[in-house]
Amino acid sequence: MAHLTADKTKLLARVRRLAGQMAAIEKAITEDAGCAAILHQVAGVRGAVSGLMDELIEDHLREHVAHPKLSAAARTEGAEELIAAIRRYAK
Repeated sequence: MAHLTADKTKLLARVRRLAGQMAAIEKAITEDAGCAAILHQVAGVRGAVSGLMDELIEDHLREHVAHPKLSAAARTEGAEELIAAIRRYAK
């Protein structure tokens, strides 16, 4: 996805924060932290993943579905890719 190059730094920062959050959850479980604390951390990760997914969906939609220079076939392909990703994410 070449169009992501412009936002690569921002996207990688999000992914690295997610990795840090996951490491914190692993540490909390290893150290027998309280259930409530771990649940809050997991909820934070879920929100962060949703935010990342939202950003990627928006980028895909703008570049592979709504871009004015795309052919009808390219738009259809982009839409089908997006539908498949959303269906998989929603499971």
